[in-house]
Amino acid sequence: MGSLEAEIAQLKLMLSAVEQENHLLKTNNTELLQQKSVLEEKLNAALDGTGLCLWEQHIPSGNLTMFNMEWGSLLGYTIDELAAHIDSWKGNLHPEDRSWVIQNFDDHVSGKTDSYQVTHRMLHKDGSVSWVSDRGRVIEFDDNGQPLRIMGTHIDITQEKRYELGLAELANKDPLTGLLNRKALVEAFELSKQRAFTGALLFIDLDDFKANNDHYGHKFGDSVLIAIANKLTLYLQETADIARLGGDEFVVLYPAEDRGVLTEVATQLLRLFAETLEVEGRRISVGLSIGIAVYQTDEQFSTVCEHADTAMYQVKRQGKNCFQFFP
Repeated sequence: MGSLEAEIAQLKLMLSAVEQENHLLKTNNTELLQQKSVLEEKLNAALDGTGLCLWEQHIPSGNLTMFNMEWGSLLGYTIDELAAHIDSWKGNLHPEDRSWVIQNFDDHVSGKTDSYQVTHRMLHKDGSVSWVSDRGRVIEFDDNGQPLRIMGTHIDITQEKRYELGLAELANKDPLTGLLNRKALVEAFELSKQRAFTGALLFIDLDDFKANNDHYGHKFGDSVLIAIANKLTLYLQETADIARLGGDEFVVLYPAEDRGVLTEVATQLLRLFAETLEVEGRRISVGLSIGIAVYQTDEQFSTVCEHADTAMYQVKRQGKNCFQFFP
């Protein structure tokens, strides 16, 4: 009996030790879970502050997991409206970006590239377009060496992209009329020469614009310039490049060198502006003095512009509201 009692006592001690260890493990596990929860909260707060979304895809099934936001929320969808799957992602890629983005993704999964990294557009639920910066890397392979999981980040850069595109547009557009500025006009001129095009530069100066501007004020003058720009754009459509160089000076690059064709264009412009122009409830007359210089592919913009300007001033001296070729 003594031996049996000793064994029982020993077992009780061992059981007590196991229970104490189990309790300690549970306590440690609870603490670890709490630490994990705190770390996840900190990570989510950090990611949410940057707009960064952390994602993972199980490659064989195509299932997607978003770690710090609900899938689809970037595009205005709920989880019930948009399944968390790669096919849903592909379906919401912008049509013009879809093929090359998917190709980039597939190239990485197949081992052709070290990582997946693209900036592309996606279609929002409301029909708008969102720009995103998307990147990822395969992080796990199966026993056969096939890719199993890919993890990456996805960030909405729509506002930044709009700002960037806006700056690009401002760099090439006249801020008042939206026409090309001098920089963009020179680029268009050089491009026409690279394509071995010959053409003509029409230098247009408004007649008596200063008088109207001084009489009605600069704001009214700006409205006149905008109305002129709109009328030129409407008439010339996509047949020519139109720019405002400043003040009341407009320039048209027309893709023709035949004087008969250019005469018809200039005549039509004069007829177009022979009608009074209604601006801010007032009707005013606007005349055009037009100088025309035909150019070849070996000529410089500054020279051609000077020639057209010279022809335009010849019109001014001869009575305005007409056109003249150089020489």
